[in-house]
Amino acid sequence: MQPQCDTLAANILEEAKARGWKIAAAESLTAGLLADAFVRIPGASEVFLGSAVTYDINAKASVLGVDAGLLRAEGAVHPEVARQMAERTADLYDQPQYEGHVLGLSTTGVAGPGPDGDKPAGLVYIGVSVPPGADGQARETIAAKLRLSGSREEIRHLSVLDVLQFVTQFTALKEE
Repeated sequence: MQPQCDTLAANILEEAKARGWKIAAAESLTAGLLADAFVRIPGASEVFLGSAVTYDINAKASVLGVDAGLLRAEGAVHPEVARQMAERTADLYDQPQYEGHVLGLSTTGVAGPGPDGDKPAGLVYIGVSVPPGADGQARETIAAKLRLSGSREEIRHLSVLDVLQFVTQFTALKEE
């Protein structure tokens, strides 16, 4: 899995650099593994800004600005939470010189070994917030649901792999 993650992360970094984008992440169940996938690649510092590990539900609200009412009503494992995490991390890491061109990524879910209330182990949501286009296109933020299986560590690592694959596919579609 690691060689595939390295290849995908390197390609994403290269593509982001070519587009003039930066990358930031907000992580819950992956707790820094997504950031590691990028920083393992030499030269990542030209594009990758950082990752906010907001494992605690209250940190998602206070650090990232995810809607506290949504978190109380639905919990952290929800597609809108993943969407807001991705969008808010792009805002959090943006600087005037980046002009809003920060690709925001997020992970939230249940790694296991057991369920979290009514949410089973392996239920994961990932978020991607793509910067506005040069053609005046607005920022687009989406979430995707994953149903993963395996050990706690396998679910965490598969979540990272799936984010990298999803970003690759989604940004390719944005080119068309």
